[in-house]
Amino acid sequence: MSSEAEREWTAPEGSWASSAARRRNMQAIRSRDTKPELLIRRLVHAQGLRYRIAARPLPNLRRTADMVFRPSKVAVFIDGCYWHGCPEHYVPPKTNSGYWSEKVVRNMERDRDTDQRLSEAGWLVLRFWEHEAAGACSKAVCDAVQLRRQRARDLQDSAGSPASSG
Repeated sequence: MSSEAEREWTAPEGSWASSAARRRNMQAIRSRDTKPELLIRRLVHAQGLRYRIAARPLPNLRRTADMVFRPSKVAVFIDGCYWHGCPEHYVPPKTNSGYWSEKVVRNMERDRDTDQRLSEAGWLVLRFWEHEAAGACSKAVCDAVQLRRQRARDLQDSAGSPASSG
């Protein structure tokens, strides 16, 4: 589309994009492999932990976590400040504000629902904002995974010990 045509183009009523340029911008936003995700993943990987990326923690739940540690049942989400309504950095949009504000509210509701469903299934959910320090986030992830691994080993040891077979 030429730049002249872009200026003349207007979004149909009820459209999600307010202009062709806005539509291209919104489509270019990554849903995975963002800079904060890549940095946190790199730091966690450097600690020797392995994980699945952009994976469904529960097969019947159509939602993906940014990092999934299946045996430990830890799901990690690195949430974008705009898309997930960060209390510190979210700024309501000036154009098509009704649509985008409702979308962010729906995202936040879905996040809470995801947290609840995973928790009920025995998963630990870790959520971080994209603006949080990657070092602190990766340490929290590593600590949580290692703690859950240790608890699982302790349970196995106590289940297999002669004292528990009483």
